[in-house]
Amino acid sequence: MDSVPRFRARAALDCSVVVDDAVLSDDRAEDRPADRSADRPDGRPRSGRRRAVRKLLGRSVLVLGGLVTLVGVLLVAACWRDDNAIESRRGRAAAEVVSVSFQRTVVRYATPDGAVHSPAQGVLYPDGLEAGQVVWIEYDTDDTELARVEGRTFTLALLPVGTFLLAVWAVLGPLAWWLRRRV
Repeated sequence: MDSVPRFRARAALDCSVVVDDAVLSDDRAEDRPADRSADRPDGRPRSGRRRAVRKLLGRSVLVLGGLVTLVGVLLVAACWRDDNAIESRRGRAAAEVVSVSFQRTVVRYATPDGAVHSPAQGVLYPDGLEAGQVVWIEYDTDDTELARVEGRTFTLALLPVGTFLLAVWAVLGPLAWWLRRRV
């Protein structure tokens, strides 16, 4: 009782058919270039999931570096904007340095109308000031909370921000290259 499905199964298992298929698949493989980047150094192929994770990590590192760079550029732009506001409506006064801390330097100064002001956020560009010192400051006459030490501008922010961004990219750049190179 020979049936049709059995006959076809025997033909598929015939040695000549298997050899012909193997030769055809070898010919097709020669036409395509070998993807050597997909293999590990020991010759084993990489898993697709691992490649996808490394690719995602490489992109994530670049996005993180881009966001940190954007924050640095926005910081310098904010300093420039504050300086322009002070320059457009400049007032000048002698100020006493009340306290110096890591977060802010508090000063107290009097405006020509007799009002005494102490900016809540502190004075801009306070490097080198000490408590009890009297310094000249420039302030925005429309917004007396905005004050800076006289003669100092946003250019003082360029060095620390630039150095920080250079350090960030010195770490993230090679890391992103390494992650993307290994994909």
